[in-house]
Amino acid sequence: MKDLRKDFPILSRLVRGKPLVYFDNAATTQKPRQVLEALIGFYENHNANIHRGVHTLSDEATQLVEESRTKAASFIRAPKPSQVIFTRNATEAINLVAHSWGRKFLAAQDEILLTEMEHHSNLVPWQMLAQEKGVRLRFIPVTAEGTLDMDTASRLVSPKTKLVAFTAASNALGTLNPVERLISLAKQAGAKTLVDASQWTPHLPTDVSRWDCDFLAFSAHKMLGPTGIGVLYGREELLDAMPPFLGGGDMIQRVFLERFTPNVLPHKFEAGTPNIADAVAFGAALDYLSAVGLMAVREHEKALTRRALEIFRAEPEVAVYGPADVEARGGVVSFNIEGLHPHDVGTSFDLDGIAIRAGHHCCQPLMMRLKVAGTARASFYLYNTLAEVEKLGPALRKTREFFKKTTAV
Repeated sequence: MKDLRKDFPILSRLVRGKPLVYFDNAATTQKPRQVLEALIGFYENHNANIHRGVHTLSDEATQLVEESRTKAASFIRAPKPSQVIFTRNATEAINLVAHSWGRKFLAAQDEILLTEMEHHSNLVPWQMLAQEKGVRLRFIPVTAEGTLDMDTASRLVSPKTKLVAFTAASNALGTLNPVERLISLAKQAGAKTLVDASQWTPHLPTDVSRWDCDFLAFSAHKMLGPTGIGVLYGREELLDAMPPFLGGGDMIQRVFLERFTPNVLPHKFEAGTPNIADAVAFGAALDYLSAVGLMAVREHEKALTRRALEIFRAEPEVAVYGPADVEARGGVVSFNIEGLHPHDVGTSFDLDGIAIRAGHHCCQPLMMRLKVAGTARASFYLYNTLAEVEKLGPALRKTREFFKKTTAV
């Protein structure tokens, strides 16, 4: 892992005169030179619209995008590339399912089972659907340790449950959820499943065929790829049965004045000119991660997380959230310093060149469950080092002492 830092130009810059320590990877990751070169290379050599042109550049652009689709399918073990729909991000992917599948197949009194730790992206679309269709939302509680209460989950699933939608890994607690157990629970009730894998797929192997989930969503920018490109995986028969999400562009086969016939998968769900260049660069990101190996990424992040937890827990007046066992969590550590607002903590860390996240992390219901306004959050990725993690302790102590003096004055 040490040698690959040279692939990330941004890691050599200074922030406020200090070497950048980037611990905001759960929000978005940095991009290796290979991804940047793929993006520039597309515009310099292949730029054209796809699927419609008969000229060389259009053929090349189409081929590059479809190669990325094939790589994405392989990365998550999808049976066919056509089951990979390119979206703008995971949020749009989840909204696609809510608007298309949810509107067609759900009715009043049906139930959707979510969890208390969901990101707003896997909560608000279902709230909107519930308001429109009269669907009831139910929630698997979060325990004091930051894990899902699976006993209660078993009791919440019923014949009324039509969908179980949950995050595979919490962006706020770091919790790795029991994906296969939740899917099995849903299947016992005949419910469909949607896995928000935004915080899982960049860090751990994803196997939709083994999981046997119905839908899965994730974003490229959290796994070394560009912003503005994400993936919805879906079971083929479900995608075939769903109406198009948006109209226009390449999502049609034939259009008459008063009707149209939709295109085949995956194009039925990719209206208009897609994010071509970023789809191509996403392929380079997938190549990069595949070469490193996700199990190597996982072991590296475990080492960083274990050390970070030791540092945080050794500091008085610091509360850490999420599972105590590093095996039960990803590379996300949320914390608070007693008496300090997380925004003050984040600003103080930034003075030392350390980029962490502060706020509710788009999980306001979870923050209410934790009885906090927000948390500070350090999240790690493959280019972070133990030496960087060691800087957390001095930054914590410096922050605490600074605000004690300020308060005293």
